Amino acid sequence: MSEGVRAIEGGSLVDRAVRCVRDHIRDNDLKVGDTLPGEGAFAEQLGVSRAVMREAFSTLAALHQIDVGNGRKARVAAIDGSVLSTSLDHAVATAQVTVNEIWDVRRTLELRTAELAARRRSDAEARAIVDHAEAMAAHGDDLDALTRHDIAFHQAIAKASGNVLFYNIIRSFESLMTVAVPTAWHTRTTADQRTMVLEQHRRLAEAIANRDPAAAVTEMNTHFDTSIADLFARYSAAI
Repeated sequence: MSEGVRAIEGGSLVDRAVRCVRDHIRDNDLKVGDTLPGEGAFAEQLGVSRAVMREAFSTLAALHQIDVGNGRKARVAAIDGSVLSTSLDHAVATAQVTVNEIWDVRRTLELRTAELAARRRSDAEARAIVDHAEAMAAHGDDLDALTRHDIAFHQAIAKASGNVLFYNIIRSFESLMTVAVPTAWHTRTTADQRTMVLEQHRRLAEAIANRDPAAAVTEMNTHFDTSIADLFARYSAAI
């Protein structure tokens, strides 16, 4: 059995190496962008081969906890919602959670991000939110562009909340929204239905720009009432 997978107390050598790197980051109070010792330094400290450390670094890079690149030292990585997104996709695909459950969580989070965005947004963030709402209206006949701006609209609101965890959790829904937004849009068969949805986004953006938390929550709630009803009407019809 290779050294990289040989079991030791507390897990494999790679498990131990991963913990060592994480401990180093925490114990030295490293922040995003700070550099780490090389694989060789960690290998010597732990008494393992470079192959073990190379696998440990690869594991941490796949989890977006460190950034590695050719010709430079590994650095502490920023939090990345794509890791959670992969887990959510897997959970849905394997029937561990339902789309209904995810949308219930998303609704709860987005009511809060709308409220916080209305309180905390910068002028630039407000402008970005309004711009995405306007772009959705301008691309009403281009479903791909509309979907991109719809996803960016919700992420911009989460970013304006000032809570990086909210932002990354909302980002983790991106792949699901890439499917859900067009699915819901196809249920809106009349011009009036589509105009109503676009107007909801505009009113929500306006409430945040006007620093009106109560209105922002009301508009986000109304948006979810409409969108979820449309989305699950489509799913029910397909069953």
